[in-house]
Amino acid sequence: MSFQKLQLKPGVDRENTRYAAEGSWYETDKVRFRRGMPQKIGGWARLSSATFLGVCRSMFNWVTLGRQNLVSVGTNLKYYIERGTAYYDVTPIRSTVTLTNPFTTTSGSAVVLVTDVAHGALANDFVTFSGGTAVGGLTLNAEFQISFINDDSYNITAASAASSSAVGGGTVTTAYQTNTGNAIVVPFVGWGAGTWGSGEWGIGDTTNAPIRLWSQANFGEDLFFTYRGGVPFYWEASNGVATRAVYVSALAGASDVPTVVNKAFVSDIFRFAFCFGANELGSVPLDPMLIRWSDQEDVANWTPAATNQAGSLRLSRGSEIITTLQARQEILIWTDTALYGLQYLGAPEVWGAQLLGDNITIASPNAAAYSGNIAYWMGKDKFYIYDATVKTLSCSIRSYIFNDFNSAQYEQVIAGTNERFDEIWWFYCSADSTQIDSYAVYNYEQGIWYYGTLARTAWIDSDLRDNPVAATYSNNLVNHEVGYDNKETATTVAITATIVSSEFDLDDGERFMFINRMLPDVTFDGSTANSPAAVMTLLPLENSGSGYNSPASEGGNDNATVTRSAVVPIEKFTGQVFVRVRGRQMAFKLESTAIGVAWKLGIPRLDMRPDGRRG
Repeated sequence: MSFQKLQLKPGVDRENTRYAAEGSWYETDKVRFRRGMPQKIGGWARLSSATFLGVCRSMFNWVTLGRQNLVSVGTNLKYYIERGTAYYDVTPIRSTVTLTNPFTTTSGSAVVLVTDVAHGALANDFVTFSGGTAVGGLTLNAEFQISFINDDSYNITAASAASSSAVGGGTVTTAYQTNTGNAIVVPFVGWGAGTWGSGEWGIGDTTNAPIRLWSQANFGEDLFFTYRGGVPFYWEASNGVATRAVYVSALAGASDVPTVVNKAFVSDIFRFAFCFGANELGSVPLDPMLIRWSDQEDVANWTPAATNQAGSLRLSRGSEIITTLQARQEILIWTDTALYGLQYLGAPEVWGAQLLGDNITIASPNAAAYSGNIAYWMGKDKFYIYDATVKTLSCSIRSYIFNDFNSAQYEQVIAGTNERFDEIWWFYCSADSTQIDSYAVYNYEQGIWYYGTLARTAWIDSDLRDNPVAATYSNNLVNHEVGYDNKETATTVAITATIVSSEFDLDDGERFMFINRMLPDVTFDGSTANSPAAVMTLLPLENSGSGYNSPASEGGNDNATVTRSAVVPIEKFTGQVFVRVRGRQMAFKLESTAIGVAWKLGIPRLDMRPDGRRG
């Protein structure tokens, strides 16, 4: 017998079969690599018990002149400012009207009919009533979410049932917040939605209903923002976090402000406000390839003149601008087929665009990240990099990712950096999911990939916060790289971390192998559990086409628990574990499932010997 090292290359290889990828790792979940060795990722903890409404798709972190550290949170229902772990609703008011006796109550029902001709609201929108009098035993001076709706009326639900059927309310001031959006992409229905002739004629839309995607940037200490297909908004920090944002067109001196835009942006040095995808000056329809910018240092003035630097520029490659990022000496602009660089030229041209790459794709407006003067992004079928040249980013899990991808939900893809670990993360919907449930990670320092399952809808990695911050489907924000457990709610839950190797054999599988001992090489440094443990498993196969544990392990065991036994003076763990496993090929698995467990794997050794041939 002799011990052999199980020393594998860092990263995951899913571009080959499990046997052809010999010498690599094949599966990971909640595992990363540091200095070439796998370890469990860090945990996460919620900022507070406070929650927000809707699914967050966008966040932005900045600090005001008063040193308030703020995070904006854009959901499909609202727009918030997070300060001190509390969420303040700053959603702009779309319109305010005065109604007379708008409420109709029904005895015994909490549902109230509100009459307002041509109100312009959508289902799930929010409305606030004030100044009204009681009707049907209900006082409705509060905020409500709209349910059933038609052009001239809608329903709200009161906190209690009406005591009588009545019409009234007196003179009511009614404030409608900006229209809400979808949490997921909603495929169109009706005639033409499926195969020829399927669907009901005249029912449904001809295009998919997009999700609500916000974009924002700080203009000094204030915030300039919009949603895709919306209008520009402005939130002024000096008014306080309890004050709502307003339309840019309502600011003093506002002139020719775009009325429909796809993305808001502010140049970092020269202080221009940008709208990427906007209506032309004097026109109404959205031009998705048009760039408009305000006068320098003036977010309200969008009228080009000889005395200012407001202007516009139309790109030519592609059909719409998808997203932008601030790079070191330029603004990077992605259309659906090309990448441009936008540079400041000064008057009279002001800004000029240069084509950097063509024949590319990008998955979503949030699919790009920038780190170390390099841009990384997910396309529709591969990953890209821009480091002065646009090129495909080599990916050892490319087939695995894009073969298990819900292409109807590309718009949900988000990208973010984790600078502490030299990582770019992408979160996406797997093939059978309409919600984000999976991630892929590129470690640019080691040039390797790994992947797993995790639901995050937005992500920021800011120098202004101690940890990366992410949004969850629990309607809250969490700090990442905090401990090694899931503290998304008040109840701490263990994070299951798993890594599985590719298959290995003896003499190219000519002979079966028999393994009866393992010498683990693992540290539990950082664990908070009294006796942290992880399970090492050997998975035998008779051949590449058979399943694990075939043939059987001859009545023995194929796994063993490795437990820390002492911390001082050195980290000690189970010295050796005994197994009894026989197979032509093997795979190695390490998994932890308990609370308070952290681990890092080194180079285990296996006591292996030839064990005959089998036809």
